[in-house]
Amino acid sequence: MAKINTQHSYPGMHRLSVRTTDDDVARIENGCIRTHSLCEDVSSELQRVVSVGGRHASESQTSSFTGRGAMARLSRFVVSVRSWATRHTHHEDQRPDSFLERIRGPELIEVSTRQSNIRSFLGIREQPGGVNSKKEEKKEVKEEKKEEKKEEKKEEKKEEKKEEKKEEKKDDKKDDKKKEEKKKEIFVIDPSSNIYYNWLTIIAAPVFYNWCMLVCRACFDELQEDHIKLWLFLDYGSDIIYIFDTFVRFRTGFLEQGLLVQDEKKLRDHYTKTLQFKLDVLSVVPTDVAYLKFGLNYPELRFNRLLRISRLFEFFDRTETRTNYPNMFRIGNLVLYILIIIHWNACIYFAISKLIGFGTDSWVYPNVSIPEYGRLSRKYIYSLYWSTLTLTTIGETPPPVKDEEYLFVVIDFLVGVLIFATIVGNVGSMISNMNASRAEFQAKVDSIKQYMHFRKVTKDLEARVIKWFDYLWTNKKTVDEKEVLKNLPDKLKAEIAINVHLDTLKKVRIFQDCEAGLLIELVLKLKPTVFSPGDYICKKGDIGREMYIIKEGKLAVVADDGITQFVVLSDGSYFGEISILNIKGSKSGNRRTANIRSIGYSDLFCLSKDDLMEALTEYPEAKKALEEKGRQILMKDNLIDEEAAKAGADPKDLEEKVEKLETALDTLQTRFARLLAEYTSSQQKVKQRLARVETRVKKYGSGTLSVGEAEGEKPEEEKKQ
Repeated sequence: MAKINTQHSYPGMHRLSVRTTDDDVARIENGCIRTHSLCEDVSSELQRVVSVGGRHASESQTSSFTGRGAMARLSRFVVSVRSWATRHTHHEDQRPDSFLERIRGPELIEVSTRQSNIRSFLGIREQPGGVNSKKEEKKEVKEEKKEEKKEEKKEEKKEEKKEEKKEEKKDDKKDDKKKEEKKKEIFVIDPSSNIYYNWLTIIAAPVFYNWCMLVCRACFDELQEDHIKLWLFLDYGSDIIYIFDTFVRFRTGFLEQGLLVQDEKKLRDHYTKTLQFKLDVLSVVPTDVAYLKFGLNYPELRFNRLLRISRLFEFFDRTETRTNYPNMFRIGNLVLYILIIIHWNACIYFAISKLIGFGTDSWVYPNVSIPEYGRLSRKYIYSLYWSTLTLTTIGETPPPVKDEEYLFVVIDFLVGVLIFATIVGNVGSMISNMNASRAEFQAKVDSIKQYMHFRKVTKDLEARVIKWFDYLWTNKKTVDEKEVLKNLPDKLKAEIAINVHLDTLKKVRIFQDCEAGLLIELVLKLKPTVFSPGDYICKKGDIGREMYIIKEGKLAVVADDGITQFVVLSDGSYFGEISILNIKGSKSGNRRTANIRSIGYSDLFCLSKDDLMEALTEYPEAKKALEEKGRQILMKDNLIDEEAAKAGADPKDLEEKVEKLETALDTLQTRFARLLAEYTSSQQKVKQRLARVETRVKKYGSGTLSVGEAEGEKPEEEKKQ
């Protein structure tokens, strides 16, 4: 038994190592390694060793393990087989590839661990070379794990960087939003606001100061020298306002697509691209630095401050639109321009006289050595007088003597002619505009007077008509609202009407709970009317086609005699609202039930029945509500016939419906006639074409016409048609 056991158990170690390595490498390369248990691998390998050992073992080998020294030889044989197997397995083992491990990492690690487990299970003692190889394998595995960890760390770092970039982008977006919000939060001045107008008032003062005083100080030396400190203070004060005005320009908004631009960059670019920016920059250039060289008696060095005159014109334009007396302002503005021109001309005349020499001839200013003409006030007043006479072309001035004097006078006369024509034209148009309404009203009165005189109207009635016109003019009620508001859009018309008439309309009971849209429609349809003393607004039994709301004045409900007063109606009262609703079953129908007479002059708002029904067509629910309210009012006053109300439709309503049906039928008949005419014409054309086709068929036989012939017939038919 010992013999058989030794043959079947030990010599087979040669095949064990080779089988293990070859099979594992093949499985690794094919990528389909199976996981075996450790005991199954060992038993299968031992069985193969026994079968192979039985075929190759010789008799001598078998006998060598029997007999004397068998155990010693057996132990040496086992040691040699073990060492060979260890060397062979180490030689055949492949080093794990890091690339394969990255792709199939867990599989390679399982193979190496399984081989090490097999060896440890068999109890094989490895030689020093085998131990080193195992250590190297472990080192390689550790290094690979380290590399994997490094790669994982790198990937984590990349992901962190990506997240950081995303966060940075988000922060940038937030910053951009904050910047945009900051841009939106900058202070922008609306050109139509009161702040801007107030600033124009402030900047207009230094501009007007420079235009009036610089030329005067440059020509009259005493004026500059005697008040040098005052002029320096005013000059540099105006410069500060000029500089501040430049910053205001940078913050002045403008409209883009109907919206006020509040972007700082756009405002800056819009201002810097204009000509006014260049003029504003030139107006604040410190040219008065030349005072250091020439002295303080040269205010003409500051003439560049005159370039900001556009601010003065803008102030005048905006004041004209804001004032309630535009014609008076235009006249005053024109006079101011004329005075400035005369002022400049006077200063230039004195400067030319100084250049030629005072008193050298009769045209220039007299000699200043004479005490009478040496005073500053006389110098300016004399020059202003000469300038006024010249520019108004009166001509009562000393004639010029020298050529330059003639040239200056000619230029002055030309300017004077233009000024005179401007004055006459503008003043005449302004006065005519101021009296336009009066002239128009007077023309109406004159035409009515002529008509009454032509028709021989009684003096009493003529006096009443004239008094009525006088009342309208004195109380400023001659304005035709529709004519005045016709140029406004419907939205603004509605807002004005709501502001003026809505409170009055809401006082009417039946309109108190109506929709806002219906009230707006009705407000636009209210018509103001004025009644004279003693006029009847309505009489008992009249057909009610309007309702009235009292705006101002007093009305009396009187008896048939016209004297006895039952009730006095005052501001806010109304009447006639039931008669325009056509309520079924009303005992009075649409007839007036009382006599109403005006005690004095009365202002009333009139709402016609047609206008009310036109407005109610778009609001059927409101119409039902109004009719119900009117029915309740009549029931309280016992003025409704309930049986008639419950009966069928009102005959008048039926008549209206029949009229509408007739009009609709007429329109349908006209449309049908048009369609019939079109049908007959098209039928005739078809018959003509069929006749042509029959003639063609007869001509060419029973065969069909070719496409080319059929197409050739079309233009001929079109020409004939």
